[in-house]
Amino acid sequence: MRRWAIRGLVVLLVVALGAAGLYKLVNARTFQLAGELTARVKTGEKVVALTFDDGPDEHAGELVDLLAAERVRATFFVVGSQLAAHPGTAEALVAAGHQLGNHTFTHRRMVFVSPGTVAAEIERTDALIRRAGQRGDIPFRPPTGKKLLSLPLYLSEHRRHTVMWDVEPDSGRSPAPAEIAAMVREQVRPGSIVLLHPWYSSGRDTRASLRATIAGLRADGYRFVTVAELLALRDQPTSKVAIAGPKAAPSR
Repeated sequence: MRRWAIRGLVVLLVVALGAAGLYKLVNARTFQLAGELTARVKTGEKVVALTFDDGPDEHAGELVDLLAAERVRATFFVVGSQLAAHPGTAEALVAAGHQLGNHTFTHRRMVFVSPGTVAAEIERTDALIRRAGQRGDIPFRPPTGKKLLSLPLYLSEHRRHTVMWDVEPDSGRSPAPAEIAAMVREQVRPGSIVLLHPWYSSGRDTRASLRATIAGLRADGYRFVTVAELLALRDQPTSKVAIAGPKAAPSR
């Protein structure tokens, strides 16, 4: 009887360890089962990409005006259903020089879903992004960063690039604007991808933090690029000037 009890405990332990490993795999920022993934670009240049998830909504105009005043171009990982609910918003973002990325159509977690579901979630949103005038590759970011099985396989088959992040100041919590700006400034490194959630009423403090965030990073010598511009640096040799560490000119 004791032997069977020990065996049962061993089985439970193996299952628990397997579940823990699976959870880590689903949520990993720097790895997925198939396809190309980037959480940060290794570069000596002081460049950073600001990325905004989940929208757009009625605050899009406010963000466009703020970023235009600060001379910053960003990347918006948009939800297809939100694009459909706010016609003209995607076109305004593209016209302002920002990049659009795909964040699925319904923002559902892409874990243990069927291949058909993956295709529908991504392709419906792609169509709206293209209709808005977006050119070039459309990067993809999984909702809440979760990805397993059908999703990575689809992305690999269609040569889609998964873009994660390495700085995340406002996820799962409600820090004050000054705290968000300070966290970004402290954590950013050359080639960082910053994830922000400026939409809805919950994003009020994130919206309020943007001017200070931008000013702080500029003071540290960073310039702002889109994800496409950041990914283009992956295959470029690090310049001697960048290694020496002078501050880069502010973005224009």
